[in-house]
Amino acid sequence: MDKNAIQQLEQHVDELLRASRRLREENMLLRSQQAAWLTERSQLLEKTETARQRIEKMVSRLRDLDNEL
Repeated sequence: MDKNAIQQLEQHVDELLRASRRLREENMLLRSQQAAWLTERSQLLEKTETARQRIEKMVSRLRDLDNEL
């Protein structure tokens, strides 16, 4: 291999290393965001379930009041 070909190969390797680092950082960021979204989703599901239970209790109490009248 001549000197020019070796330099080109080195440049390609450097580009691949930079791309690999960038993708690794992006992947870490995406995984972090995914974890945060999963936590938020879990909290929202819990709040939704709590609200559903409260609404069911209110409806039941309203039906009981209606039956008393």
